[in-house]
Amino acid sequence: MPPVESSQRHTNAALDTGLSLTHTLREAARHGNQAVLLCSFQKEESVLIDELLRLDQGTGSAVRIVTIDTGVLFEETMQTWREFEKRYGVEIEVFDASNPDAPWSGPEHCCSVAKVAALESALAGAEAWITGIRREQGPTRAETLPIERDEKRGLWKYNPLAHWTEKDLWRRIHERDLPYNPLHDQGYESIGCAPCTQPGSGREGRWAGTDKTECGLHVEVVEPQ
Repeated sequence: MPPVESSQRHTNAALDTGLSLTHTLREAARHGNQAVLLCSFQKEESVLIDELLRLDQGTGSAVRIVTIDTGVLFEETMQTWREFEKRYGVEIEVFDASNPDAPWSGPEHCCSVAKVAALESALAGAEAWITGIRREQGPTRAETLPIERDEKRGLWKYNPLAHWTEKDLWRRIHERDLPYNPLHDQGYESIGCAPCTQPGSGREGRWAGTDKTECGLHVEVVEPQ
């Protein structure tokens, strides 16, 4: 099911970030339970899930919300997970990427093929997935469009927050008193697994001290025609 509107028209409309968020989520929700929202319990998901569940006539409630559990998430992330389920009244599907025999220990041993395999399992049979990617997050994401085609996986990729800034997110969180990961208050702007995440601006705290910038879940996509 291709999007009703092209990415280019949507990009022009994205000058209004609130409109861009709602419109992109409406497009994604047209896929019903064949749309997957990937949740990492960061500030982006605080905004995304809240807006998704406010869509007209409950259309967003059919979208599956999933997370990948690496077995080394911060305790604060686990707390946020429980708070999301309580506040939003949702049950988040879990896909296991842990490795008890060789636990993830840091930048030199993380983001194994198990994490990508868990994502592939989560997206099996899906037509679309929804992410919290924002252009502001770094060079590898600077050209992100609200709606893209993930040719590798053969599905549509929706990035409703593509044009949102850090200030936009926090304004919405405070306006609506949304739950959020308390690690953000401790200087963590981006939150991954405990062994390989440090406080830092943008994504600087992820795999700090290495050249690594992405975990492997997000691959090159193309703009819909």
